[in-house]
Amino acid sequence: MSTAGVRARMDGLPDAVLVVGFLAGIWLLLTALAFLVGGQQWPNLAAGFIGSVTILVAAYAILVLALNLQWGYTGLFNIGVAGFMAVGAYTTAILTAPVDPGAGGVPGFGLPLWVGLLGGMVMAAVVGAVAALPALRLKADYLAIVTVALSEIIRLFVNWGGVAEIQLFGARFGTGGGTGISFASPSGVVSGLINGPGQPLVAAAESVGVSGPNVANIAYGLVLLAVVGGSYWVLARVANSPFGRVLKAIREDETVTQSLGKDTRLFKIKAFMIGCALMGLAGALFRGQAGYISPQQFRPAITFYVFAALIIGGSGSNTGSILGAATFSALLFYVPARLGEYAPVAGSGTPGNIVEAVAALSSLDPVPLVAYTAANISTLRFVLIGVVLVLIIQRQPEGLLGHRNEPASSVPLDRPEGGETDE
Repeated sequence: MSTAGVRARMDGLPDAVLVVGFLAGIWLLLTALAFLVGGQQWPNLAAGFIGSVTILVAAYAILVLALNLQWGYTGLFNIGVAGFMAVGAYTTAILTAPVDPGAGGVPGFGLPLWVGLLGGMVMAAVVGAVAALPALRLKADYLAIVTVALSEIIRLFVNWGGVAEIQLFGARFGTGGGTGISFASPSGVVSGLINGPGQPLVAAAESVGVSGPNVANIAYGLVLLAVVGGSYWVLARVANSPFGRVLKAIREDETVTQSLGKDTRLFKIKAFMIGCALMGLAGALFRGQAGYISPQQFRPAITFYVFAALIIGGSGSNTGSILGAATFSALLFYVPARLGEYAPVAGSGTPGNIVEAVAALSSLDPVPLVAYTAANISTLRFVLIGVVLVLIIQRQPEGLLGHRNEPASSVPLDRPEGGETDE
């Protein structure tokens, strides 16, 4: 089927059906993989696959939705996603870590998890505003420079041993430096509810060979999907409001928008803060899933992963953002890694590098290339990501659903069929 035909099929489905069907297809694919490689333990392996990929898809969906608000709707080029994730995660950790963690632990304020999550979102928004205030007075390219620099400053700052633990106004807290910090685990809260007294879910799952931790993992993934649904609803309301129409007008032509009396700088700062708040929430829920974070979890590569997902899904479409996040994180990132775990181990006949593998094709022998690919599929997934991005940019530069890019006007601007209407 042609690209236009696939697009028509996708456009004919309600967005909720499109997203649920896409996610169900991923679950079905992973179940089939578990059945092929898991033997008698395939139900437990399938549950592990589904739980892990659901968490990954949901986390990336939140991040891509946030970036879509900034870049897709407002045209703000933020390449410091990892830094704002770190701000949200570390703020949550400091607020919720125990006051007296014991030997070797980093003290915090001991507040409830929901307070820590809200605090992380607020702090990420504040840091976003601080970054945007000077940068937005300049050209758009400078915002990209400021955000990537700020992201690295944040990561290196929390990695610095000097802030591992400090005392201020009688309160002791810190980041843990390079060793990281432990705090209240978001997934642990969900696991406590699943494994609590009077909960038959785990017992029923264990009766069919699925372990309790995998059940809790799936439950946490579903919780994150609920967060995705809430984020989608909020951003859809924002996009369809007068505020959102101004953002789309800024994306199209900021000078014209200013001529209509709109303070475009203020609108851009607000949009940037909302996006950074969601990134901070994703940082706490995703990177802090197990109740532990460290600076190594917030390297710049994650920013480019989020951009790749948005390019695949299509900038300017919230539904496309979710589909792009699922395509990237599940099909291009997670599935090849799992295939790599069960691929044949490189033997004596397997080429040692890609040059030798490709050179064998000159003698019409594809076996070395197939053997090399099977043995290195987990590493080659990054090549696959690059190839997919090149094909997307060449053949469908607007992404899967980028053609749904919403205009700034709240009414249809197309001419009616048949030309001008009669007076």
